[in-house]
Amino acid sequence: MRFVLAPLSLASLLLVSPSTRAQEPAPVAGSPRLEALRVEQGPVLDGVLDDAVWKGATFMGSFFQKEPVQGEPASLRTEVAFVYDADALYVGARMFSDKPEDIETVMTRRDESGSAERLIISLDTYRDRRTAYSFAVTAAGVRVDWYHPQDHEFVRDSSYNPVWEARTTQTSDGWVAELRIPFSQLRFDGADAQVWGVNLNRYIPRRNEDDFWVVVPRDVTAWSSRFGELTGIRGVAPSRRIELLPYVAGNLEASSGANPRAGTPFESRRPFAGRAGLDAKVGLGPNLTLDATVNPDFGQVDADPAQVNLSAFELFLQERRPFFTEGSQLFNSGNGPTYFYSRRIGGAPRRSASADFVEAPQVSTLWGAAKLTGRLSSGLSLGALGAFTGDAYADTYDFDTREQGRVKLDSRTGYGVLRAQQELGDGGSVVGATLTTLYRDIGEAEGLTGSLAREAWSGGADFRLRLLDGEYFFSGYAGGSLVRGSPESLTRLQRSSARFFQRPDQRYVRVDPEATSLSGYTAGAKLERVSGEHWLWNARAGAKSPGFELNDVGQLASADDLDVALGLRYRETTPGRFLRYWDVGLASSSNWNYGLTRQFSTLELTGNATFPNFWSGNARVTYVPRSLSDSLTRGGPLMRTEQGVDASFSLSNGYGETTRWNVNGSAWAFERGSQGSSVGASLTLQPNRRLRLGLEPTASLYTEVFQYVDTLEGGRAETFGRRYLFGTVQRREVALRLRANLFLTPDLSLEAYAEPFASSGSFSEFGELGRAGGMDLRRYDAVTRLEDGGLELLDGDTRLRLDDPDFNLRSFRSNVVLRWEWRPGSTLFVVWQQNRATGSARGNPLAPRFLGDALTAPGGHTFALKLSWWFPAG
Repeated sequence: MRFVLAPLSLASLLLVSPSTRAQEPAPVAGSPRLEALRVEQGPVLDGVLDDAVWKGATFMGSFFQKEPVQGEPASLRTEVAFVYDADALYVGARMFSDKPEDIETVMTRRDESGSAERLIISLDTYRDRRTAYSFAVTAAGVRVDWYHPQDHEFVRDSSYNPVWEARTTQTSDGWVAELRIPFSQLRFDGADAQVWGVNLNRYIPRRNEDDFWVVVPRDVTAWSSRFGELTGIRGVAPSRRIELLPYVAGNLEASSGANPRAGTPFESRRPFAGRAGLDAKVGLGPNLTLDATVNPDFGQVDADPAQVNLSAFELFLQERRPFFTEGSQLFNSGNGPTYFYSRRIGGAPRRSASADFVEAPQVSTLWGAAKLTGRLSSGLSLGALGAFTGDAYADTYDFDTREQGRVKLDSRTGYGVLRAQQELGDGGSVVGATLTTLYRDIGEAEGLTGSLAREAWSGGADFRLRLLDGEYFFSGYAGGSLVRGSPESLTRLQRSSARFFQRPDQRYVRVDPEATSLSGYTAGAKLERVSGEHWLWNARAGAKSPGFELNDVGQLASADDLDVALGLRYRETTPGRFLRYWDVGLASSSNWNYGLTRQFSTLELTGNATFPNFWSGNARVTYVPRSLSDSLTRGGPLMRTEQGVDASFSLSNGYGETTRWNVNGSAWAFERGSQGSSVGASLTLQPNRRLRLGLEPTASLYTEVFQYVDTLEGGRAETFGRRYLFGTVQRREVALRLRANLFLTPDLSLEAYAEPFASSGSFSEFGELGRAGGMDLRRYDAVTRLEDGGLELLDGDTRLRLDDPDFNLRSFRSNVVLRWEWRPGSTLFVVWQQNRATGSARGNPLAPRFLGDALTAPGGHTFALKLSWWFPAG
């Protein structure tokens, strides 16, 4: 599969560019400065700071408040010093307190800080004034880390997962932290003398106090561009890093109730499976890292939430697999289309089988993957990824004929992704380009050519210019796509919900049944003011041509779009008597297709506020005028939409509270009777410092008057000879997410998650669209429910038959995970997963018994164990 190697090959060519030569960054005049002390051997990491190296280090104690009183000296003293040896940077810190008994030392899971007091060290190791690594340790000794992909304090990528150590101790006058950050876990240029950006932050929840070495004012949107400097680090050019992470794993499956394979030839299959694999990380020169995985274990610890989708469009789920989440910011610019959606790789097979009994894999087999990431000294950041998935098969059985079958659901597929981004000077501006490619090894006789494209290419260029010291940003993008395959596969794409070329009342596109390729383009631009005392604004416009297609590797809900949006916001960041912060905003957006039909518009009023006790709330009211939708009829003619109003609110207590809560709700009403409401809440309790409990209920009740049901032949001329059937659906849905976490040590935890879910939809008042471009339905004379579960609709003398669209679902998903990081970077997982579901429940899902219905639904259990070792071999 030569195409997959193209991104990696291009990346390797860039390695030999003359511009990669290391350049020593120059200190910036006027920046506050800290100096790290070189030592022959680092201190013993025990959180005491009694080693000789700390006695010779210079501790800095100049901290200022951002909250509650911006610019005032910190109310409690904090002292921090840096030392380093040939292998690692060490941070020693003393956090003093006038009431040590009030220090919050609640324990949390790795990478969660909760309401604990904490110290955060942020490092801009490239001194690009745009990106930064952050390392945090709580007073309980829990480590948290993240990456800032852009110059914004609150834009954080938590997939960054370095191997580092920290220890803390409590003292009579506060607490002490000692950190060891290996240089192998950082990316930096190979200059002999390093100048890094640095900032320090101590958060004291009991006082709602946020102290910084360098305060970024509330009315400024920035982060690493405001850092001070860390100097004194010499002779620590990045080493040739080699890290190996082999694993062994096994899982045991069991079913609740009857064996689902009973009566089939597969009844005696072993429920146990074992596997082994290897993850490797290799440093290529001082700036680039190659990650490779063989027979990867991409199981998810957290389950995807249960959902019911009645729309025409695909639901996109959050990526949770570590291989893809780590460094994911390098593959998507956040400016323009999502060319790469990692859950396409190793996801569910694209085809399904039909039989009395079907046993199909939930995910495709991923043979291996590799990615190359890093930043050259020239300011060029690179991300290249290649992955291969294998064939997927389903076993089938027909009880009447006793025939056993094996159906191919997906073919061997290769994926390639390349992203390159170049910094422009020291101002934080960037330009970038992305390329993705896919190839499926589809045989002519395999039956898949009718549903899947053989190859797909997409990509584009983008820019983000930081103007007037970050007060304004101007960004834009342009790109294209090309898909090739059989006429059948291209017809499917043309008729898909992303474009609906078959719409009978338009003339600017058409379905070409002989086409073997589909191409399109996209472009857009945005100008925004992001910093300033009061007024902020933005304006953007974008276009996606009808033939634009990303859904083989990327993420695209719909093409054939022209978008325009404007936004204006007034904010007050200076605390007052009644509010610490507030803003009010007005925004408008509109969308047209390439036939210049306006598909929707919105006018939105928003408000946010933070109260003196640090509670926060927000509210939104949106007016939606009438428009013409080209998707409501699922490939049929235009249909007018209702005008209406929807509103929402949310209220939360302060981040520093040990008990956290949130309440939220929404309601909407439209002119023809579509209406509804939803409510939700969350509550997190910490009964003691090692136990954390979470509760998150949600419920919704609404009526949708124009819910699409089906398309039938035999319609009137006003709807081009077809019947576009709609019904009024009454939806009820409830979910309850439960969490219980027991933290025995910062490295050993027992975590449980459970989600009972119930959803029902009851259809009535069936009818068909009266005319193209209208809203009125021709209601049917009678509806009869048949014994076989179908519906018979009477339209005069014509009888119509369709499947009953009513549904009443229950599901229960749960995980119990024992996680033990038994040595740095090496982890043991013991997992029990439960997945129950039924589509034939009875009763109201909002009734209290829904919880019991979900727990007794049929399903299965999976017991898994995974043990990994981390070997830093270089």
